[in-house]
Amino acid sequence: MNANGGTNHRECPVCRTGYELSTLYFKNNIDPKRLSSHSFASRKTPEFMAHRLVQCPVCDLVYASQPPSNDELSRAYHVADYDSADEAADAAAAYMLAMRPVLQGIANKGRALEIGTGTGVLLDHLQRAGFLEVIGVEPSSAAIAAAPEYRKAWIRQGMFDEHDFEPQSFDLICCFMTLEHVRDPKAIADSVFRMLRPGGIFVTVTHNYRSLVNRLLGRRSPIIDIEHMQIFSDKSIHYLFDTTGLETVSVKTFTNTYTLGYWVRLSPLPEFAKTFAIQLLNFAGWGVCRLGVNVGNTITAGTKPALRN
Repeated sequence: MNANGGTNHRECPVCRTGYELSTLYFKNNIDPKRLSSHSFASRKTPEFMAHRLVQCPVCDLVYASQPPSNDELSRAYHVADYDSADEAADAAAAYMLAMRPVLQGIANKGRALEIGTGTGVLLDHLQRAGFLEVIGVEPSSAAIAAAPEYRKAWIRQGMFDEHDFEPQSFDLICCFMTLEHVRDPKAIADSVFRMLRPGGIFVTVTHNYRSLVNRLLGRRSPIIDIEHMQIFSDKSIHYLFDTTGLETVSVKTFTNTYTLGYWVRLSPLPEFAKTFAIQLLNFAGWGVCRLGVNVGNTITAGTKPALRN
């Protein structure tokens, strides 16, 4: 089914294929009455609402054909509430474990940047891993306010802008669960390429709409979300890295570990059932028990080519 019929639809934000070639993936089901200060917060309870999504026939990306403007997104993230410090710490630990082979391949650990850093918990891990300077960029004022005082000095508030940094000045740039949230992931990747030193590495974590869990859950998957301007597959994230000029690209799944209570929050159960299940888990003392699950999230790494003689 062709997705055309409207006006002002954008082209694919990864491969620039025209909208008229896309196919409908998901109809807009956003109910303004259900929006709240947590709608643009990280690791929230899923609302299962999304913009109209279409699928690109060339790179396999699923993307919102008529997303909000950059100014609207900036305002939404700036005022969003933040209440997921525990989950952010769990996520950072999982990312570092998945990223271990990447870090072992970095010869010079001078400077690292995280785009979409939240409270900067990952920056702590990177510093302990040997990086001499760590910097984070984060649009949410609530997330930064929740950070410890010493981390706040590492974090720059606002949307990511390449011009805030010198070219070829980073050895590692991370962008975890953030590429889905921006209007132009290809522009982000191109900026990262210019900011990396030769031999530097770009690492992302993204959802995979083709993973078994997401295919089984369908419209009740947490990746169906108003925050997501696009959703990747293995093919589309590999395409993004390849066309940016990155080499030795690897795309792998990994295990996320969260509390049982948080896994229930992410589930497609009705709200009354979630509430009952969480109360039961907490009563039994199991709500804080942690469980590792491979839900199909993907960690992708690519290297900027070294200078050749």
